[in-house]
Amino acid sequence: MEFDWTTFALEIINFLVLVWLLQRFLYKPVTAAIAQRQAGIEKTLTDARAIRVEAEALKRQYENRMADWEQEKAQALQQLRREMEAERARLLAALQASLDEERNKLRAVEQRRVIEQQQRLEEQARSEGGRFVARLLSRLASAGLEERIRGLLLEDLPQLPDRELHVLRGATQAGEAKITSAYPLDDAQRADLTEAIGRLAGRTVTCEFVQDAGLVAGLRISIGPWMLRSSLLDELQFFAGAQHADAKR
Repeated sequence: MEFDWTTFALEIINFLVLVWLLQRFLYKPVTAAIAQRQAGIEKTLTDARAIRVEAEALKRQYENRMADWEQEKAQALQQLRREMEAERARLLAALQASLDEERNKLRAVEQRRVIEQQQRLEEQARSEGGRFVARLLSRLASAGLEERIRGLLLEDLPQLPDRELHVLRGATQAGEAKITSAYPLDDAQRADLTEAIGRLAGRTVTCEFVQDAGLVAGLRISIGPWMLRSSLLDELQFFAGAQHADAKR
């Protein structure tokens, strides 16, 4: 078999044409497609890396936020506990104050009740004592006792204070004297009383004599607004009034 250079040359030419055609119409598009695909892959990888970095950043942010939230939750819980303790202490203090106030009120009510009970007992005792004294003096009342009271009255009249004497003398200018006795007075007794009042007044005084058994024993002398009480009834009334004033104090 002989080597044909013409055929060989044509084969080479065909091969070169085929290579040119392949390079022009197949290799470049395939290379471009591969390059485009590789660029897409690189872009996808870049995007994936960016997404991964962003995800890791978000993860760190989330973890930091979770740590902050846990810390805030712990602080909020501690604050809530402090507020609850403070509110509990306030409520306990208010309750204690209310209980103390109620105890004070009850104590005051009890003290007032005891005082009122004591006052009632004292008033009852004074009342019983007054009735006893009244019964005793009523049983002791007699004309002789009244005569003794009249004698003491005549002894005490000259010793009246100047103020009383001034009022008496002014009263005798306005009218007569009224002398009330529990028992009847005889002429001598009436004369002694009239003379004693005249000496005090410094002038003659007309006296009206009245009997009132309600005085129990003793005398009552009135001249206008001026009055001298010297009877068991007046003493008992004064005693009862003094007791009532003591009870009020």
